[in-house]
Amino acid sequence: MQSQSTPSGSPSTTQQPDKAHGGANRDMPPELGSDAVGIFEGRTFMLSNPAGDVPADSIAGLVHDDTRYLSRWELTVDGKAPLVLSANPVDPYSAAFFLANPEVEGLAANRVGVRRERFVGDGMCERITVQYFGAEPISVRLRLDVGADFADLFEIKGTGRSRLADIRRTHRSDGSALRFSYQNSHWSAVTTVEAEPRADRVEGDALVWDVHLGRGQTWGCELRVLLNCRGTDYRPASRTFGEEQDPAADDAAWRWRANKPHLSAESDLLRDVYHKSASDLVSMRIAKEIRGEQVVLLAAGMPWFLAVFGRDTLITAYQSVSCGPDVARGALVTLAAHQGSAVDDFSDEEPGKILHEFRSGELTQLGIMPYGPCFGAADTTQLWLILLSEYWRWTGDDALVQRLRPNADAALRWIDNFGDRDGDGYVEYATRSPEGMRNHCWRDSPDGVQFADSSLPTLPVATCEIQGYTYDAKLRAAQLADGPWADRALARRLRTEATELRERFNRDYWLPARGGYYAIGLDADKRPIDSMTSNMGHLLWSGIVPPDRAAAVARQLMSDQMFSGWGVRTLSTEDVGYNPIGYHLGTVWPHDNSIIAAGLARYGHRDAANRIAMAMLEAAAHFGHRLPEAISGYDRSLGRRPVPYPTACNPQAWASGAPLLFLRTMLGLDANDGILATDPHVPEALGTIRLTGVTVHGARQTVSSG
Repeated sequence: MQSQSTPSGSPSTTQQPDKAHGGANRDMPPELGSDAVGIFEGRTFMLSNPAGDVPADSIAGLVHDDTRYLSRWELTVDGKAPLVLSANPVDPYSAAFFLANPEVEGLAANRVGVRRERFVGDGMCERITVQYFGAEPISVRLRLDVGADFADLFEIKGTGRSRLADIRRTHRSDGSALRFSYQNSHWSAVTTVEAEPRADRVEGDALVWDVHLGRGQTWGCELRVLLNCRGTDYRPASRTFGEEQDPAADDAAWRWRANKPHLSAESDLLRDVYHKSASDLVSMRIAKEIRGEQVVLLAAGMPWFLAVFGRDTLITAYQSVSCGPDVARGALVTLAAHQGSAVDDFSDEEPGKILHEFRSGELTQLGIMPYGPCFGAADTTQLWLILLSEYWRWTGDDALVQRLRPNADAALRWIDNFGDRDGDGYVEYATRSPEGMRNHCWRDSPDGVQFADSSLPTLPVATCEIQGYTYDAKLRAAQLADGPWADRALARRLRTEATELRERFNRDYWLPARGGYYAIGLDADKRPIDSMTSNMGHLLWSGIVPPDRAAAVARQLMSDQMFSGWGVRTLSTEDVGYNPIGYHLGTVWPHDNSIIAAGLARYGHRDAANRIAMAMLEAAAHFGHRLPEAISGYDRSLGRRPVPYPTACNPQAWASGAPLLFLRTMLGLDANDGILATDPHVPEALGTIRLTGVTVHGARQTVSSG
């Protein structure tokens, strides 16, 4: 998953250094290595080093709604950085840092303990506690240097313009608060840091306390970071670890969490991964009001993607629909409200198209970047139709499906009139935007789609899984036409078109070489792009593969060249471009594997699906029971632990949703006509699974594998 024109998976602008355009791997400055600490809630995240600090000129900081409100947050004791003892997130939205004083004149090291407790959500709250363990009374100077550069998210990792001359400071001389403000045309932002007790003095942009302690004595202060974004105030609540905020009566996210099925399992591994996934998904919630309705949907991932993404949001909603429909409903309603209505080259908008990404920062609001929203995806429209059908199957909500009929009709027209650019019956893509990405499929890095010899195809390209999604979307829309839409003529037409697509696709995309497999796509000259990729598994999920070819596809996916032991790689090790740490060139993606497992199970390859599910669950155990965006594609035989992908988003919504889809696949859950179908086929290592409160058409049911 990437933002527009970004090879590295992190937001960028055309102002970035040339090296940012050089390949699919994401560069990360050294101060944010594997020991960086990130916490988040909703549209707010804080990224720091292990001391809890945000060094000046780093990519760390407090970011809300695509704007950085803290670009410096550095604590020193008598002018020196504290020593790090321990630093870890406690909840998705909180972290604890245990520090000690370094050796300074008159004070030996490790005599003063410093504890920082941090919480984010509509700003940030941080409590600092200092405790002295020496014999003689001491005085230490505690200093917190603060900065706010109000950088747009797309500038944080790049070389965006400095706003320093335009930032106004109105600090309170009594030490109770620092205030930074910035305005550019109609865009404005304010950061206020309140201190209790107030600092003894303000030195520039720093709060300074003179702390006097005897043996065993403790001193503490609380800092609140208040935000104002385009005139709207945000104030963080004072919280404690593990504390749940009281939800509003109409909070769909908390309703989803409260109503999700309860899992009882003999396997601690499965139970821990399930609960971690659910917790992360709730923390990535975005609440919106759409035409008077309060809805919730999921942001794509931490740290750079706490925003609405079409593909990620839709797939995560599909993965989690068996755990409750609220997230799916929110995704459908929100994306329909922003559906394309005109042709706009800058944003790749077209009538009926579902967006790729929606941002709210200054560069977007002022029209400098095309994210308000951008439409650089050729699969989101089909995925929206697929989710609409899946939501209806699980809820029987005829009213919403009828209400969204005009959006569905527009989506179907987009597939035929704009998605199929040349009338050959396939959906192709090629950006028209100067800020556009090369690839508009889920493998959206510049080299994510390539020939087996690693050469890049000429655009436009029609990737295989997009055709599978189109096939599935038309069949599902036909079912809706037979049902709540009561349009039999439309149903017949869509089924005919789907049948013709399936026949044409299996003629043009199947390659007999290497034992038989599907090309990843067709290039501008309609030549098969012959790399062997995990996208074949998406074809099984869509149902476009004939039964007599499913076994060959399954065999390829589970071969040593594709299956690493931790999951299915994005690219075969036999292809020239294979790179186990290439973004889409050999890494293992949990969301990809959850779709592959569901596809394998659809064609009866349940043991292969279970093998993938178990490998992914076992990988999660090495990441605190949280599956990251991707892991490296090194073979499992080379070590006992999965090798992290160096700059993976963690957590990422569709990675957190993957265990929910694995669980559904193992239990064989499906819903149709108000009936919950079950067909458990659970790995022996997981023992008995019991899922209580699975909701179909409003009725809660219990499913057991034993």
